[in-house]
Amino acid sequence: MLRQGLQQKLQQKLTPQQIQLMKLIQLPTMAFDQKLKQEIAENPALEEGKEQEEKDEFDNQDNLDDDTGEIIEAQDINVDEYLSDDETPDYKLRTSNHSADDDEKKVPYAQGESFTEYLKSQLRVYPLSEEQKKITDFIIGSINDNGYLRRDILEIVDDLAFTQNVMTTEEEVEKVLKLIQELDPAGVGARDLKESLLIQLKRKKPNKVRDLSIEILTSGFDYFINKKYKKLQAKFDITEAELKEAIDEITKLNPKPGNAFNSRGGFVEHVIPDFIVSVEDDLLDIKLNAKNAPQLRVSPAYTGMLKAYKESKEKGQKDAVMFIKQKLDAAKWFIDAVNQRRDTLLRTMQAIAQYQYEYFLTGDERSIKPMILKDIAKKIGMDISTVSRVANSKYVQSPYGVKLLKEFFSESMTNTSGEEVSTIKIKNILQSIVDQENKRKPLTDEQLANALKEAGYPVARRTIAKYREQLGIPVARLRKEI
Repeated sequence: MLRQGLQQKLQQKLTPQQIQLMKLIQLPTMAFDQKLKQEIAENPALEEGKEQEEKDEFDNQDNLDDDTGEIIEAQDINVDEYLSDDETPDYKLRTSNHSADDDEKKVPYAQGESFTEYLKSQLRVYPLSEEQKKITDFIIGSINDNGYLRRDILEIVDDLAFTQNVMTTEEEVEKVLKLIQELDPAGVGARDLKESLLIQLKRKKPNKVRDLSIEILTSGFDYFINKKYKKLQAKFDITEAELKEAIDEITKLNPKPGNAFNSRGGFVEHVIPDFIVSVEDDLLDIKLNAKNAPQLRVSPAYTGMLKAYKESKEKGQKDAVMFIKQKLDAAKWFIDAVNQRRDTLLRTMQAIAQYQYEYFLTGDERSIKPMILKDIAKKIGMDISTVSRVANSKYVQSPYGVKLLKEFFSESMTNTSGEEVSTIKIKNILQSIVDQENKRKPLTDEQLANALKEAGYPVARRTIAKYREQLGIPVARLRKEI
């Protein structure tokens, strides 16, 4: 049975302006600079430059053009040019022609030669048939960024037949693959680590150490990766010194040959610090990157244009007035959002610097205090999500290097003295214990936990394993050395 009724409900919703502000706060410096340029290009009422605070001698000349000094008349303005370029046609807003879910993604152009192009360019000197060229192109396209071919030969034969209409055999594909494995960087095109290391070794000048290294990888690879050195000595009847020379030779090789291209000519991402912290006489000086504090203003020409249209007695100017007002309102809102973003970033960074004053003063990571998002949010009177947006993608430049802001946040634990210490400090102590251990007999996680407990930090073994993985420290048997 249908019934009518009244229900009172209280909901909290973000306005589109608040959502845009959150997005602006989250942007790092370079992305914000691009957003700024895009907004200026799209909104003619927004300009770079300092806002003019002083009024002209004549107050009634607010509608003067900045460049010519002439009064802007309504009949001299062709608003149709702006309307046709900036306004979205009505038909594009309809469901049948434009979806609100469609997101236009702009792909930036990157200059340079890709890894795939680099490999293909080396094959130009080889006399290959048309069929072999198709096979090489397919194999190179299947090589990942690390330089490995993680596909079975039979699968490649089948894919060539179905997708390229190339009927070939496993023997022919294997022959072409051997050709690709002769390319630079050494080890490219291998199907696993063992094959990659062997390819690299076979390119070296023959000698006793190199030959022994090839034997170890060929016949004793499992012993080698599990660091069972005693069994390797017994298997190949060699001394410990000879085994050490061979292992040193193998460890000099590149386990990811594709990275050799990236380090020599690949694309490198540069970190631009969002904040700059300097120390002067035990006082912290905190500054924003200049790109985060641009000088923006509303276009005086557009303000004068709006006044001219309002004073005009001509009919049919409603669309023009609405268009200009919309652009002016958007410009004013964006300027306010940029200023609010700047203030939020600065307040957050100042709170973090004050909280971690000892670190910024000394540069000693062991002096980093336990700090969570809630601590900073409470200090600056903002929401935790706002602090999270600031911390997750921003970098700070200090006298001790550039660090990601979120690295200063850590949980706390209580040591045996009842003092709260940061997990960052515990990780540093764990790293130092591992660095000083006897590499012939590395410490297990249980022994590491006991060592930390003796130092006054009772940490469970499973927590040690978690910290070890976060620090990139392998298990004990893989840290073993001769």
